[in-house]
Amino acid sequence: MSEKSYRWLFWGLAILGVASDQVSKYAVFHQLFAVTDHRVALIPRMFTLNASYDVDPAKAHYSEPWRKSLQSIDDEPPPYVNRGALFGWFHDQDWGNAFFAIVSVAAAGGIIFWSTRPSMAHHRLHCAALGLILAGTLGNLYDRVVFFGVRDFLDFYVQDWHWPTFNIADCCLVSGACLLLLQAFFSKVPAEQPAAMATTAEAKSA
Repeated sequence: MSEKSYRWLFWGLAILGVASDQVSKYAVFHQLFAVTDHRVALIPRMFTLNASYDVDPAKAHYSEPWRKSLQSIDDEPPPYVNRGALFGWFHDQDWGNAFFAIVSVAAAGGIIFWSTRPSMAHHRLHCAALGLILAGTLGNLYDRVVFFGVRDFLDFYVQDWHWPTFNIADCCLVSGACLLLLQAFFSKVPAEQPAAMATTAEAKSA
């Protein structure tokens, strides 16, 4: 009897994660442009939706028709983006966005290849983790290609202390990484190699 495959979970979470990330980004930056200070409190004095916009018309890539058509829903200016990595690292470097876009492409390719391994399809937790990580990777990769940086709008803070602004793709990445840690520490991975050795030994003795 063959083991149950969870590839549907991997691809389902990947697609759902990318869709949630992009819908939330476009909706927030479109809706908050007409709101005072471009922010809405979800939890007063703790958690807000906070949109920032780049109103510099001199940037050449804004004039590229295909990018301009994807950078906003209506007439709002393009969003201010993080061209670097988490916490804004390398944001001011000209090569930052291109470098992390290449890293994202390599990571997405590695994850998809990893998911094709026959043994991985039978681990529910592992498929869920990889699906979430792929969702986060592709969500932010889309931003880096279209916007030359990542759109962030989730702002968590306590008094004057602010956690770096993040997005749904970042949530998927962190959740997927946490699931991988749980899988590594608490899941039992089938001993495939001893089983294969036993089968070989039986074949030789037959």
